[in-house]
Amino acid sequence: MDERMKQVAENGDITALHQLIGEDVNLLDRVDQVPRVQTPLHIAASTGHIQFAMEMMGLKPSFARKLNLDGFSPIHLALQYGHIELVRRLLQLDEDLVRVKGREWLTPLHYVVESGEHLYLLEEFLLVCPDSITDVTVRNETALHIALKNEKLEAFKFFVGWLANNSSKIAKFNQRRVLNWKENEGNTVLHILVSKNQTDDVRHFLSWCKEFLDVNLKNLEDKTAWDILREDNREIRDMLSHAGAKPGSSLYTFNRYPNPKYQRLPSTVAFRPRDFRSEIREITVEGRNMFLVEFGKIMSKIKRRKWHSSVEDDDDHGGFVIVSGSGSTSSRKKESLQRTVSLK
Repeated sequence: MDERMKQVAENGDITALHQLIGEDVNLLDRVDQVPRVQTPLHIAASTGHIQFAMEMMGLKPSFARKLNLDGFSPIHLALQYGHIELVRRLLQLDEDLVRVKGREWLTPLHYVVESGEHLYLLEEFLLVCPDSITDVTVRNETALHIALKNEKLEAFKFFVGWLANNSSKIAKFNQRRVLNWKENEGNTVLHILVSKNQTDDVRHFLSWCKEFLDVNLKNLEDKTAWDILREDNREIRDMLSHAGAKPGSSLYTFNRYPNPKYQRLPSTVAFRPRDFRSEIREITVEGRNMFLVEFGKIMSKIKRRKWHSSVEDDDDHGGFVIVSGSGSTSSRKKESLQRTVSLK
């Protein structure tokens, strides 16, 4: 980036910005062509120059989604440096900036959870963009996974309550998918929660979300939450048992995709076509004889019906018959006369 532009952005000088653009109308376009670059908007987000940042958003809104060489977007930098009002102003212009993926696919929502700072922003983020709760990191972690792994229980409890009360606001996924999502090791939120052996947190989670949970999902080690539970915690064991939890060994083994959508039938189920030849060979001699007798009776009935349909006795035709079917008419009349009574 041009050194003069860098200085202008650091000072937040809007007048000087337009002077530079007047000298070179393609100045911002050249910056935009670079895939990863420190833009003037990145600098303004770091320094907290709100007016300059808004001016830049009007000139080049695409800068808001660009990552710098460290893998951060402008809104990530604004959060890191604590410029919360600038964060809010950026979201006023583009609500989907909550979902911009930075380094390791961390979104602004993920960043707030992981850092534990400015947790009050979580409600604001989900208010403007409810679908951001479904975003995952490169480790396939949702915001709930991140909260538990980083001991941010306040954030975790907030998400649990929000999911239970605002399911209608999630357009892409429902709360069941979010709560049962598996990270890259196949662990659901319940796996992680039970592994931490926190009785009160497990009770809180089950009381809010039990109706949406599949408590018997397995991780990549074929373990359910029941298998991970410490034997000395009877309270959690009772809660899991009441929720229907079982050990993994008592359940079918599903394929190990992190996403529970792609489960398949257990490999023990086998399908094969019926071998009718072998079944016929297994019929006894007595059975075959009974079949032949019945078959003969059916064929006899068919023959009698066929004969009656080909010859009819009609007195109105003087002893002659109307013959249906193929063959010469004279020969059929001769045969008919032999089988009928002659005219008086």
